[in-house]
Amino acid sequence: MKGQGSVSAWCIDHPVATLLLTVALVLLGVIAFPRLPIAPLPEAEFPTIQINAQLPGASPETMASSVATPLEVQFSAIPGMTQMTSTSALGSTNLILQFALSKSIDTAAQEVQAAINTAAGRLPADMPNLPTWRKVNPADSPVLILSVSSSLMPGTELSDVTETILARQLSQVQGVGQVAITGQQRPAIRVQAAPEKLAALGLTLADIRVAVQQTSLNLAKGALYGKDSISTLSSNDQLFKPADYAQLIVSYKDGAPVYLKDVARVVYGSENAYVKAWSGDQQGVNIAIFRQPGANIVETVDRIQRELPRLQEMLPAAVDISVLNDRTRTIRASLHEVELTLGIAVLLVVAVMAVFLRQLSATLIVSAVLGVSLVASFAMMYVLGFSLNNLTLVAIVVAVGFVVDDAIVVVENIHRHLEAGQGMREAAIKGSGEIGFTVVSISFSLVAAFIPLLFMGGVVGRLFKEFALTATATIMISVVVSLTLAPTLAALFMRAPRHGQHSKPGFGERLLAAYERGLRKALAHQRLTMGVFFLTLLLSVAGYVFIPKGFFPIQDTAFAAGTTEAAADISYTDMVEKHLQLAKIVGADPAVLAFSHSVGVSGSNQTIANGRFWISLKPRSERDVSASEFIDRLRPKLAKVPGIVLYLRAGQDINLSSGPSRSQYQYVLKSNDGALLNTWTQRLTDKLRENTAFRDLSNDLQLGGSVTHIDIDRSAAARFGLTTADVDQALYDAFGQRQISEFQTEVNQYKVILELDARQRGRAESLNYFYLRSPLTNEMVPLSALAKVSAPRMGPLSIAHDGMFPAANLSFNLASGVALGDAVRMLDQAKNDIGMPASIIGNFQGAAQAFQSSLANQPWLILAALVAVYIILGVLYESFVHPLTIISTLPSAGIGALLLLWIMGQDFSIMALIGVVLLIGIVKKNGILLVDFALEAQRDQGLTPQEAIYEACMTRFRPIIMTTLAALLGALPLMLGFGVGAELRQPLGIAVVGGLLVSQMLTLFTTPVIYLQLERVFHRRQPTPAPPRAIHS
Repeated sequence: MKGQGSVSAWCIDHPVATLLLTVALVLLGVIAFPRLPIAPLPEAEFPTIQINAQLPGASPETMASSVATPLEVQFSAIPGMTQMTSTSALGSTNLILQFALSKSIDTAAQEVQAAINTAAGRLPADMPNLPTWRKVNPADSPVLILSVSSSLMPGTELSDVTETILARQLSQVQGVGQVAITGQQRPAIRVQAAPEKLAALGLTLADIRVAVQQTSLNLAKGALYGKDSISTLSSNDQLFKPADYAQLIVSYKDGAPVYLKDVARVVYGSENAYVKAWSGDQQGVNIAIFRQPGANIVETVDRIQRELPRLQEMLPAAVDISVLNDRTRTIRASLHEVELTLGIAVLLVVAVMAVFLRQLSATLIVSAVLGVSLVASFAMMYVLGFSLNNLTLVAIVVAVGFVVDDAIVVVENIHRHLEAGQGMREAAIKGSGEIGFTVVSISFSLVAAFIPLLFMGGVVGRLFKEFALTATATIMISVVVSLTLAPTLAALFMRAPRHGQHSKPGFGERLLAAYERGLRKALAHQRLTMGVFFLTLLLSVAGYVFIPKGFFPIQDTAFAAGTTEAAADISYTDMVEKHLQLAKIVGADPAVLAFSHSVGVSGSNQTIANGRFWISLKPRSERDVSASEFIDRLRPKLAKVPGIVLYLRAGQDINLSSGPSRSQYQYVLKSNDGALLNTWTQRLTDKLRENTAFRDLSNDLQLGGSVTHIDIDRSAAARFGLTTADVDQALYDAFGQRQISEFQTEVNQYKVILELDARQRGRAESLNYFYLRSPLTNEMVPLSALAKVSAPRMGPLSIAHDGMFPAANLSFNLASGVALGDAVRMLDQAKNDIGMPASIIGNFQGAAQAFQSSLANQPWLILAALVAVYIILGVLYESFVHPLTIISTLPSAGIGALLLLWIMGQDFSIMALIGVVLLIGIVKKNGILLVDFALEAQRDQGLTPQEAIYEACMTRFRPIIMTTLAALLGALPLMLGFGVGAELRQPLGIAVVGGLLVSQMLTLFTTPVIYLQLERVFHRRQPTPAPPRAIHS
């Protein structure tokens, strides 16, 4: 008997062992499930290092040439670096180094530190510290953002308790990686000198600097080693209070001491006087908390939330901690929706089984196989180190249809033998034995379609590796369970229908009769049928060429981030006022749950003309607009605030930007000619603004900054024994917020800042009261005798480099309904229209760059999936021809997927592409079922190809319909796109449902005709006779 001696037969003969092994498999899954980490998406490490260098008071040009360039020269020699960008602004330079995905971030960090050490000798000598670096992952986002505010406490004290208490306690919570504070006003002592008083006493700012540096120290002093004891030495060498500094003796005049208080005000202040943040309408600071790689986001946030009450008790009563954005809100909701989708898919699939099989035992067996396979897949995910995330759960949802396919084919074949009058054991052994090879063929060829996904490059490839492996593991588990548990249960519980039990034709029988009529017509008109096949092939190719292409759908994560931009020469006071006006508009929107904003130089914000907004939205069920619609609604209201623009973008789980961006997409221009670059960047920006497809378009040139130029007369300076360096140092003492000393407490270190009195440092006229001491005559020399001060002119607020070349960054969002692929084409056309010279090189970055790479690889990915399936089928069938018959089912699926995407207004995104790859695995199952049966009928029963394929169609019609409906209904909840996170899942569901609908209507007619045509061509059969009369199995 066929099947005797197979694995299925052994399991049927050993039901206790089979059931116990199944229970063990289920237990492993149940144990593994709660131990799986939870994340929005699979782990996608993007090896990136950010370097920060500070030289307070240095112009953007100075920072770019004397700090950024020496560092870039050394960094460029690091192997494996794929991108290097830098931004230099007043007093600071930020560099971002991105490395190949294969590069170890720890190795890269060591090489970066070595490069900094090598470059140290070429950096300005008066830099207060060497550049610092930290590892970052652009693809990651804060898991929690806290706002710390107070209506009573000064900003400096609030920042101090935030840094010394909250940040340090939070960094010790298990799972927490980095804790970043934005809008921080670190306490400092500021020495504000009066230049006219100094000049009257014959003193300079350098005298104050030296006096402070020499009289406030914290050095080692040793110990007294006595005969009987050891005593450590200490002294009052360190000063802590402004009053103590005020009593410092700077010099002597006519024998009398000149105290610091005689020539300067010494006050408490902030290390950076031009930064401020608010939580809602109260002054505050933000704490952005990032998780450690691989940490469970939900558990990490839960631990932090449990710590917050204790931390609140440690703070002064006037300080309040509030949650600005909890990323797990949408993660929990999204995963809950996917789990609900999984439950609905399972119920729909089981309902289909009940309708077609019309037998409770058969339906329960299929349901048992489905449940065991899904639960066991969690154990495999745990072994592989995967997380529960949107993609792995979607893989399981989609796999519901695949898992049921195997069980349906086995159970339906056993059911057919029972209907033929065989006993339960005999039907189970024979039915599973006949169909075993078919099940393996279907599953292996389906897994083959996933193989190319495992070799996708870049971050996108890393994201979908877990998707592909999760689906593969679930399918392979289902093969084993379907060929072991299903026949065992069938032999125990599945009985043939009693005589007359189904006297009325069921839905399946009526559908089969209708199909028989259509099939006979298709076989009678083979040329017409082949014409339909070639038409679908042509339409699939044309549809792919013309459908709008996109990257990932814009998600609604209930969070929006924004960057403000004002006139380049705006004052700090005006910037604060305009920010408060924007805040009133944002806070008044009913969709806003909480928000925070900041101005000034802090964190990634390098200029006073820019600021930041962080907006947390209410849950989707409590607001009437999506995140993108919320931004569209705010845009015209925000535009009413003159002199400032707020660029908002919806927060995304997939963030591929290397740094903060004003909009979703970035385009970079670079050239070795900075002036030429500026000109053409502005022309391209103006041209693109004419196109309504681009929203929130901007560039980062900011050339309108005010620069007051001082022209030093070197000859005149030399006559007084002064050098250019002396003039620069004096100016730096006066206007650079120079850090001249520091003092340490038990919990922190604080700076001492030297500057001119506030009434003097903001006016160019104060330079007229500025004096230097001549080392030749010891007399005071006015700056006006050495230099001329010109009227303010325009200059850049920041200078960007990309790969050591001057660069400009364009940022943009897209209008609703505009695909990224169309935007790429329109941007290239705009460059051609304005005649941009070839010396200016442009390329996309971040998500747009990843889109271009994926767009180029899409045809190859689809082709690779087809080739992989063909090879597997060729090996299984030992034939070059029959795999072609099976693969011929795919064009109709392609046109169905593309057509439904177009009808639903969706781009052909990465998720839709994955849906098409899934279709390659799903749809060819129809061909396998038909070809496998036909070949066996020709070989064992001696039927002609025409008779064999006809009987295959009639016999396998029910399992084909059932498996297709199972896969379709499994994907239907994804297509309907309900719940949080539906934007990401919906394109995949649309592609699968559309492909299955069209392919099912066509392939049941085209596949048998193609089978006959290939048999005729390759096996030189006689012309096929007329369709045979019905053959009943």
